[in-house]
Amino acid sequence: MEDTQAEEFRASRSPQERRMADKRQRRREEREAEVRNKEETSADTVHLKVFRYDPGVPEKEKPRFDHFHVPYTRGLTVLDALLYARDHFDSTLTVRHSCRQAICGSDAVFVNGRQKLACKTQISELDEPIQVEPLPHQEVIKDLVVEMEHFYDQMNAVEPFFQTDSLPDEELIEQRHSRENREEIKMATRCIWCGACMSSCNIAAGDNQYLGPAAISTAYRFIMDEREDEATTEHRLNIMDQEHGVYRCQTQFSCTEVCPKDIPLTEHIQELKREAVKRNLKFW
Repeated sequence: MEDTQAEEFRASRSPQERRMADKRQRRREEREAEVRNKEETSADTVHLKVFRYDPGVPEKEKPRFDHFHVPYTRGLTVLDALLYARDHFDSTLTVRHSCRQAICGSDAVFVNGRQKLACKTQISELDEPIQVEPLPHQEVIKDLVVEMEHFYDQMNAVEPFFQTDSLPDEELIEQRHSRENREEIKMATRCIWCGACMSSCNIAAGDNQYLGPAAISTAYRFIMDEREDEATTEHRLNIMDQEHGVYRCQTQFSCTEVCPKDIPLTEHIQELKREAVKRNLKFW
């Protein structure tokens, strides 16, 4: 019965839709086959090509790549492989990490030419050799660890905390907002401050004062929160409505593509552009 319904549904589609659906299905089957093949050969090793740099050691202050062959096991992540290489081959290999659950945002790295969270990225989904580098456009401290102070400064510049003068009359009463408003800002609350979006942004690479997608999306979270009063919203929009604010974004979508939490960063930036323009409109 289910097969009949599936055939009827397929027949109702246009030829182009059927071709696209068949293409997606083939891709899924190919990917599943690759994963099964790698799982069946769990005794094999994974080839890691890791960026190395240590300014504190004269013979290691010149950037290079070291190669490691790590045993593959089902569910192995890039972070797992890096930690294995550190624990078994080279104890000086340095990578920043903490929760290992894609929440702390500390282990963002550049994997095969794309910003990713090492703890979230499955080895089975990558082509070998797996090249792991520090985040681009950031000062490298050692190996895969980059300086994040500037990124944090940009985040703090948008005052990423709730501000309001309209508190409930009674004590210990929650200051609730509507379900609709919660849905509107929900995705922006998922930011884990990993810096992947900032690293992918060509504008941020050339303009050190640009607030960046993470900071602007965080500002969006508070500007669109109905619980903050109008004066606070106006103040936040003033921060956005500046030379190095929302208008510097050129809508390249690179930040949205690399965000590990699937936040529609570019959409949030464009929405704040509209809000800033509407605020400045005058009718006589």
